[in-house]
Amino acid sequence: MKKLSISLVCLLIIGCNKSENIAKEETRADLAEIIQEDKVALSSPTASNSSQPPNLVSEKTESENKSNFPTQRIDTISKKIIKNGDMRIQVGNIQKAQNQVNEIIKNNKAYVQKEEFQNTDTDENVYLTIRVPHKNFDALVNSFSDGVGSVLSKNISSDDVTEEYTDVSIKLANKKIYLEKYRDMLKNAATTKDMLEIQENIRELEDEIDVSEGRLRFIDDRVNYSTLNLNLYKEKVRSSATSNIGFGSRFGDSVTEGWNSFVAFILGVISLWPFFLLIPVLVFLWRKWRGRKKK
Repeated sequence: MKKLSISLVCLLIIGCNKSENIAKEETRADLAEIIQEDKVALSSPTASNSSQPPNLVSEKTESENKSNFPTQRIDTISKKIIKNGDMRIQVGNIQKAQNQVNEIIKNNKAYVQKEEFQNTDTDENVYLTIRVPHKNFDALVNSFSDGVGSVLSKNISSDDVTEEYTDVSIKLANKKIYLEKYRDMLKNAATTKDMLEIQENIRELEDEIDVSEGRLRFIDDRVNYSTLNLNLYKEKVRSSATSNIGFGSRFGDSVTEGWNSFVAFILGVISLWPFFLLIPVLVFLWRKWRGRKKK
């Protein structure tokens, strides 16, 4: 009887182990099926039909999709070079030089973004911010260097933003994919709480997409149109009327200046009249006090 009981216990243990193994195998099979479906959904153009949220995708699947997608984007993005320049040119006639500059700008299909004029006692300055198509930038700079005036300074720089542009483009594409998945999940949301959470995720993604698209537009604008800051400078000389001032005129100016100084001194002294009235009183009091002291 004892042997029979031991045998029954062993059979029960073996049966439980088999059932646990079968359950584990079924769970693994279900999990593998889910992961396989996620892989197909992410790699397929009809990924928007999937109802699985992005955070349930396995790390391996996500890394595989990221490694494949960016490679295609990098191949299609050309070099992104931003060119900027600063020039200062001394000219003999500001108006004539500005007319030449406007003609050069027109010939190179550029335009003036900002213009500023300054006129002082010693010089005249025109400041121009010019936007020119990328392919015409060098020709524009060379035209200014040759025929406008004497170049006092020139600084040209190039900035390669290809890596930044590629990175922003890849992240933007991934965000758009997740946005479509969230929109599909919103259609199948069962509770109000789920709907609110999904809508919040959609709003955040839309904001991030707007920022990324704005950054790409800004880079494209700077790449397609280079910027040149141009300063036209003219140094003033003394006019003949000012340079031929004679001794008589200078003597008269000196007399006038001296008289004005004298009048200012007299007026300053007069303004001190309260003190002049106080001095005799102080002298009288001091003498009276001294006389009493002697007695």
